[in-house]
Amino acid sequence: MASERAETVATRHMAVAGHQLAASAAFSVLEAGGNAIDAGVAGGLALGILESDLVSVAGVAPIMVYSAETQQVVTISGLGWWPKAADIEHFRREYGGAIPNGVLRTVVPAAPDAWITALELWGRMSFGEVASAAIRYARDGFPMYPLMERIISEHEAEFRAAPDTAAIFLPGGRPPRTGELFFQKEGAAALQYMADEEAAAARRGGRKAGLAAARDAFYKGDIARRIAEWQATEGGWMTREDLASFRVGIEEPVRGRFGNADVYACGPWCQGPALIEVLNIVGGYDLGALGHNSADAVHVSVEAVKLAMADRDAWLGDPRFVDVPIDTLASEAYAALRRAEIDMGRAMPEMPPPGDAGSRRSVPAAPVPTREPEVAPLDTSYVCVVDEEGNVFSATPSDGSYGGTVAPGVGLAISSRGCQSWTDPAHASALAPGKRPRLTPNPALAVLDGGTRFVPFGTPGGDVQTQAMSQCLMNLAVHGMSAQEAVSAPRYASYSFPSSFEPHAYYPGLLKLEGAIADEAGDELARRGHEIERWPERIWLAGSVCMIDADSERGVMTGGADPRRMACAVGA
Repeated sequence: MASERAETVATRHMAVAGHQLAASAAFSVLEAGGNAIDAGVAGGLALGILESDLVSVAGVAPIMVYSAETQQVVTISGLGWWPKAADIEHFRREYGGAIPNGVLRTVVPAAPDAWITALELWGRMSFGEVASAAIRYARDGFPMYPLMERIISEHEAEFRAAPDTAAIFLPGGRPPRTGELFFQKEGAAALQYMADEEAAAARRGGRKAGLAAARDAFYKGDIARRIAEWQATEGGWMTREDLASFRVGIEEPVRGRFGNADVYACGPWCQGPALIEVLNIVGGYDLGALGHNSADAVHVSVEAVKLAMADRDAWLGDPRFVDVPIDTLASEAYAALRRAEIDMGRAMPEMPPPGDAGSRRSVPAAPVPTREPEVAPLDTSYVCVVDEEGNVFSATPSDGSYGGTVAPGVGLAISSRGCQSWTDPAHASALAPGKRPRLTPNPALAVLDGGTRFVPFGTPGGDVQTQAMSQCLMNLAVHGMSAQEAVSAPRYASYSFPSSFEPHAYYPGLLKLEGAIADEAGDELARRGHEIERWPERIWLAGSVCMIDADSERGVMTGGADPRRMACAVGA
């Protein structure tokens, strides 16, 4: 599989991120003596500035870390919960069950706590040190680039409807143009305030006290006060108590087996288990014999996605609130039962019913097909790092800015992940006070060849994420592609299930194929009943997968940076 991007190869350490300057920020931390966790946090914070149309410093940041010292994989949920005053009946009564743009869909921002928690548990550097690049890009500006210009232009009306958001993203009253410097001075000031509070506390009490002070600056200090005042003024539910009491979850990953790879995903508070289920189902086929992106291979993959997404819709949600049969869903025995439902000659015309996973909980009613044109949802980014000690960092920060959620005086969009809840009380992700929405961002890690190859990987793309990630892992582990070839190869995506994003659009049978997938395969898939639509080659909506293939036996790391967006790999 040809790729016009040269392979990035290193022997010491490597960072890959959704924007080249974020990869540079992470790499600079590695070169300065930081480890993978320090570098990953630096890259993640930078993404919140460099891709602030799609990612927020005050958004979500699910994180996965492999510690070389403990040889364990741990996740940080990096996902906020609904304020204590949130009321599902308010949306049903006032908005017909919809969750509108703006302050009412905000949940407690989790990313700042997630980044700081990672530094506390595994890092060596201070918050101020790893945040320095993000502060610089926000304060001094960075060159606007085509995709960000396009996103802001396409959502200009939404930015303009919120004055504090418009002041940042429509400087001079218009969308910024490619090549112009783009500034976020209030965001820079907020990060600098956290760093300054940390430095003062660290002088008195050391590194741990400093990190605690940086957290408190956001969740209890002036930033929290401004967020709470904005919420009160705009009729929101979030209070200073909601912010002060928040802490991210530190949780075990969900684990599956795909060929000779152990695959780790985040838990049922996100769609990570769906990635494991897809891989478990397709792993029962001889994928190599089916051929790369053949009609049979695409059909198997897409039908597996439909089955996994049906289970996602029925069973996945915040396990603190709902019974999630996660051991069953992640098992190979359950995958074999679901695999038996696939007909190689005929596509499922819609999302199938969920499987019998052993839960006694009721499931929501069958979704209603959507008639309106598809609208791209708020998006995401990704960063992964491997250092010379063997530590691995994988994170998928997110939360866009064009929903009217920038807090005045803070300059950051407050997490709008309430848009991934439901107002149907029977749904696993029905909103409730203190409950987390079911998140789409889901960083992952594959460990191959008996523990000698570590492959962190992830992508933006909403509901396309698990599909793009599973395809890229198949490219690497089954078809023998390099990391760069794997992320550059043509992709496909099903939309035959309810979107995770409000209003949860559903397009039964819809399958999108990138232009480079052969016409013969597309024609055969159509004959089997898939509703085919063609994407252009390497469209940004197909995700932007980043991965590192760190082979300890050879002492070589190779990076894959998706050419569909601004992704970049840097190593030494």
